Amino acid sequence: MDDVGTQTWQLKLAGLLPTETPAEDGCRQLLERLAAVQGVARAHIVEADGASALCVHYDPGQIEPTRLERLAQELSSQLAAPAMAAGPANQAARPRPEAPPAHGHDGVPTFLPSWLQEQWTLLLVALAGLFLVVGFIGERLLGLPEPVALAFYLLAYLAGGYDVAVHALPGLLRGRFDTDVLMLAAAVGAAALGEWEEGAFLLFLFALGHAGEHYALDRARNAVSALAALMPRTAYLRQGDQITEVSVETLQVGDQVLVRPGDRLPVDGEIVAGRSSIDQAPVTGESVPVAKEPGDPVFAGTINQEAAIDVRVTRLARDNTLSRVMQMVQEAQSQQSPTQRFTEQFTRRFVPAVLGLAGLVALVPPLVGWMAWNESFYRAMLLLVAASPCALAIGTPAAVLAGIAQAARNGVLIKGGVHLENLGRLQVMAFDKTGTLTEGRFQVTQVIPLNGASPEEVLRLAAAVEQQSSHPLAQAVVEAARSRGLEIPNGEAVENLPGRGIRGHVQGEPVLVGSQRLLQEMDQLTRNGDATALFQRLEESGETAMAVSRGGTVVGVIGLADRPRPGVRETLERLLALGIRKLVMLTGDTEAVARRIAREVGVTDVRAGLLPEEKLQAIRALEAEYGPIAMVGDGINDGPALATATVGIAMGGAGTAVALETADVALMADDLGKLPFAVGLSRASRRIIQQNLAIALGVMILLVLSSVIGLVQLSWAVILHEGSTVLVVLNALRLLAYGSAPQNQ
Repeated sequence: MDDVGTQTWQLKLAGLLPTETPAEDGCRQLLERLAAVQGVARAHIVEADGASALCVHYDPGQIEPTRLERLAQELSSQLAAPAMAAGPANQAARPRPEAPPAHGHDGVPTFLPSWLQEQWTLLLVALAGLFLVVGFIGERLLGLPEPVALAFYLLAYLAGGYDVAVHALPGLLRGRFDTDVLMLAAAVGAAALGEWEEGAFLLFLFALGHAGEHYALDRARNAVSALAALMPRTAYLRQGDQITEVSVETLQVGDQVLVRPGDRLPVDGEIVAGRSSIDQAPVTGESVPVAKEPGDPVFAGTINQEAAIDVRVTRLARDNTLSRVMQMVQEAQSQQSPTQRFTEQFTRRFVPAVLGLAGLVALVPPLVGWMAWNESFYRAMLLLVAASPCALAIGTPAAVLAGIAQAARNGVLIKGGVHLENLGRLQVMAFDKTGTLTEGRFQVTQVIPLNGASPEEVLRLAAAVEQQSSHPLAQAVVEAARSRGLEIPNGEAVENLPGRGIRGHVQGEPVLVGSQRLLQEMDQLTRNGDATALFQRLEESGETAMAVSRGGTVVGVIGLADRPRPGVRETLERLLALGIRKLVMLTGDTEAVARRIAREVGVTDVRAGLLPEEKLQAIRALEAEYGPIAMVGDGINDGPALATATVGIAMGGAGTAVALETADVALMADDLGKLPFAVGLSRASRRIIQQNLAIALGVMILLVLSSVIGLVQLSWAVILHEGSTVLVVLNALRLLAYGSAPQNQ
């Protein structure tokens, strides 16, 4: 979640900063300048569209976007960096120029061939290893003269230390210290002691470890970037009898495109001709193809399997579901989790402290006569390596990136590290009933007229006002009226009454459609006693009842019924097996109807007859009693409840922009079965984050103590340090293989 009240800007770096200034270092320079400006909350490096970017969080109430742009332009004259792209990153997506291909590392010489630039980091590692081995074997086994062996070690220093120096020196000149500074200081110190072999070994392993980290993290980034490859570049536009291949970007809403069997759909749209089955796994994560017919929605990036279909475009290419998912996943990477913020702040303060402590270790013991200068200086170099917090800095971001990527690949959109961690801490989950635990496809079971009205008249009046509502009950009434061939008049001055019903005017007369509570509020039950008895009878049978009133007289009661989603009971049992302590139903429906559904799905705690504000109170009370809570709904009628819960989870994100925008987590398919996967993945992510913290801190503490008392050599310190860094990244990448099988916490 963004800092409260802030907006976000993202500055693309690839190809924008001068080649002599590393991209990451350029980010930090920009951050340092902006940090002094009032209204800037924080800034950090993220990945966006496969390229590095600076993400700046600012308070629009304190600083105008034009001011930020002007500051960026001033910096561009000093750093040769471009101005920041206008507009907050959290506005609607707009077309962005594609970034040039990212190279293996910052500081790559641009005069090299492109294939060599791509492999620059590996080339440096290979050269450093080669020179180190030649120098070591030549000196120890072949009797090379010491100056010749030293020359090979120097070459190993240059190859292994190139990237370290490129990152460390600009920051060092400005008084900014990081892990590269620690490693560079240790290597220089080893050379000063004449330990060229150990210094070269240190830089070789450090470079090798960084190459491994880049490769491993690229796997996680590619899991998200691969979504872009699902989008076809062209489409077959149908214009009368003519079919023309055109760019997807040129398609407009209302255009009609032909999609052949085996092709990916190029657009979000609606089928207008043909029937087929669609593999929606790339967008929704559904494992089984879905049968589609005219009138059904389809999504860009999904695969047409059986027969040719014609699709009418309903969204532009830049606004389709897949584009919005990719944009939101990129933005999610900028939303740091609490653990990420802690490790970032810890590292920022810890590195200068390590440098100071190393200075004391180098100077104090010889001055008080505890040990010789050479020995104390060597131990100080050991300390620089041992206390370098590389594993601590990379362990949490790697796990968050991998977790969000794996979720997106399986049809679950998690909008940031904070929500990933919170989802893994959940103790209680609250569910809306209609459309969440149930199918939300109500059917009118009976229409009971009163006071001389006919069933057709009751349905016609109700449909007149309900046709302006998107509620499932309203849609069922309208569908029933149309199926009976009734002519539905237009309702006027229609007003929704959340949690109670709807009212308006039909042909000049006031019409009220709603629950028993609504009629009581309007004082209409006192003179319509028959309606009260009908409400009681229908509700006792487990049906939802709504009254229709015209001019203050109840003219009929409509009974409707819904049924649980298939497999919902098994889904809830899996959630309990994952460690969720309590499952609760929050609904505005009556007690009898709610308890009938609850019995069928296995929920024991039912809170019925709730108005929207009462749902909020219930969520706060449950959170106070049990801890972190999730609210699961459709994202349309549950917006306030989703926002109040620790984690708001909306279903059917592929079908509605509202669900994508309002929730912290969106299940792209209209399928509750993805919920255990999301919770299990988040719990696994939290475990891996905790494991990585334990590994990083444990190895660092062990090495620091061993280096201070002289129990470890520099070479072993480097091996253990780099080993722990690579280990936490590989541990995080295990999340990319996480499946949907429930795992107990």
